[in-house]
Amino acid sequence: MDEKLSSVLDLYHERMRAERSQPRTEPPGGRDGGQDQRMRAIGPDTGRLLNILARSLDKPVILELGTSFGYSGLWLAEAARSTGGKVITMELHGYKSAYAREMAEKAGLAGQIDFRVGDAVAMIGDLTEPVDFVFVDLWKDLYVPCLDAFYPKLAPGAIIVADNMIRPGTEDVKRYARAIRAKPGISSVLLPVGTGIEVSRFRAD
Repeated sequence: MDEKLSSVLDLYHERMRAERSQPRTEPPGGRDGGQDQRMRAIGPDTGRLLNILARSLDKPVILELGTSFGYSGLWLAEAARSTGGKVITMELHGYKSAYAREMAEKAGLAGQIDFRVGDAVAMIGDLTEPVDFVFVDLWKDLYVPCLDAFYPKLAPGAIIVADNMIRPGTEDVKRYARAIRAKPGISSVLLPVGTGIEVSRFRAD
């Protein structure tokens, strides 16, 4: 990892520490609008694991569902740069995507990331190339609809990682776990990393 990326990750880590030291209250805004500034980012352990998994693929097309403020996208983009791949990241809110792009530019990784803003399910439907890696970390009620949208676009050997599978442990993520394990050609395991991640692999018959 180069110095530029390390410096930007340190900025994120400082913001995470500040956020987690405050009472866990939800500000106005969120999904339906406003300027929700809570990061809700994966931690560095999950980031490193994403990076390791993505680096195992050659020239992967990486799909990130839920750009948020761009932290996880940097771990994925670094893997894409190392393997000749690229990241397509999708976010509902333009102000979050703009912040993520700014941080990616500071890290020297903006060239590896295609930032898209809008409805994730619709934008997945517009994809025209096979996807080799998917990171699912958006509103939990969209996990299953997004799965149904990206499953037909998975390349043989594709890896899928879903976050927040243990905490907070909502019924929506439980539905996702059941749904992905029921898809033909999928093998899957739940790992106690961060807030819990479901790691799945697609085997084309």
